[in-house]
Amino acid sequence: MGTRPAVTYTLGILCIILLIVSIALLVTKVFPHTVDNYVKKEVQLKNGTAAFETWENPPPPIYMQFYFFNVTNPEEVLKGQKPFLEERGPYTYREYKPKENVTFMDDGKIVSAVTPKTYVFVPELSTGDPGSDLIRTVNIPVVTVINMAKYSSYQILLAEALLTFESEGLFTTRTVHELLWGYKDPVLTTIHKFMSDVDEYFGLYYKMNGTDDGDYLFLTGKMNYKDFTQILEWKGNKSLDWWTTDACNMINGTDGTSFHPLISKNETVHFFSSDLCRSLYGTFEQELAVKRIPAYRFVLPSEVFANASENPANSGFCVPADDCLGTGLLNVSVCREGAPIILSSPHFYQADPKYIDDIEGMHPNKIDHETYLDINPFTGLLVRAAKRVQVNVYVEQVIGFRQTGNVQSLVFPVMYLNESVLIDDSSAAKLNSIILQTDVVTAIPFMMMGLGILFGLIFIILACTNREGTEAERAPLLKPS
Repeated sequence: MGTRPAVTYTLGILCIILLIVSIALLVTKVFPHTVDNYVKKEVQLKNGTAAFETWENPPPPIYMQFYFFNVTNPEEVLKGQKPFLEERGPYTYREYKPKENVTFMDDGKIVSAVTPKTYVFVPELSTGDPGSDLIRTVNIPVVTVINMAKYSSYQILLAEALLTFESEGLFTTRTVHELLWGYKDPVLTTIHKFMSDVDEYFGLYYKMNGTDDGDYLFLTGKMNYKDFTQILEWKGNKSLDWWTTDACNMINGTDGTSFHPLISKNETVHFFSSDLCRSLYGTFEQELAVKRIPAYRFVLPSEVFANASENPANSGFCVPADDCLGTGLLNVSVCREGAPIILSSPHFYQADPKYIDDIEGMHPNKIDHETYLDINPFTGLLVRAAKRVQVNVYVEQVIGFRQTGNVQSLVFPVMYLNESVLIDDSSAAKLNSIILQTDVVTAIPFMMMGLGILFGLIFIILACTNREGTEAERAPLLKPS
């Protein structure tokens, strides 16, 4: 047999082998399983791993934008008319939140840490000066005092006399800096003289710059990759005690900055927010790309903040029990030292329309006011996200307090925040490189199949041309004598 037929048969055999092996690899998913197992092993909180370094000190910049609502018709509001609010902002701060006091325990299965947050003003991303811009808004210390005293005629007399003496009313005008980081309040200062545990200062983020929200215990993912960065305890407790049902008091998921790898679309991602005093969850909405990185977008479904009639599982968030607000609101007074603070999405997005209609200046929309998480499903890395929360105060007319006038019962917007993160270019390039490498590995069976098909085509061509052969090859093997 000549060289050409040998080559032809060799190509035919290689074609069959490559096709059989590639089909077997595709059916058994050997390479995808190998890649997945490698990721499950590598993505855990352990000294020296990229996952640990990213978790301990996230490289992407985090920005906190504050928007305030300025009351333009305070006198009319006290007469019972609808409030007119105008939005001011954003006042943008760079947020730094590294993990500190990191300690591994239980043979590397658990890690403890705190997350101090530091905020630095970024003027070039802001529309005003927080040190000089004045905002007229609800006087939260006054409303808190009224709310605590309204059930006792004796306390009403004392509180009303105090507010009159200090010339404090339902509204106050302060700079953005004061409203955020704190100011010495005259009413609280007087109360402090008799009740030393009452702080003289008030601010929406008072004592929250350069401080942490408590000790956390996290699972490292060593035993199960799905446990990666799951919160085991917060402040030494496995659950909360503010709400009225065990389900609502559960601390579920991560802290919202990282998630386990190999996330699927049908998963519900859980995370705990100490700012909101509860656990939340997101469901898959769409596939997209962030700086060419494949991502799944998870959003908070409307039932997260639905009232108990629409979502009975939320009945535990009614405080006191059976005193439920409408859809889209969360009463957090129980974890805000009795202050009548109510949280919602900005501009009452996804809330009962009556709250939007009660206030002039509310314009909810999905793009600007929705909370979302864009997660790379392969690594579980957060590539883009926005947490958007509005702070409201419940105001009402209280007999005995002339400061409340004839005000309507309202959920009154004070400000909202947009805490956002977008993966930086350097991290995006590294992640794209990792994804490319895994794509190449998982594509090996297809490459083998393509090569087998190519060999098959060459085999067919050579087999057809070999039929013609040379004159000697076409001659009969036995010649007549």
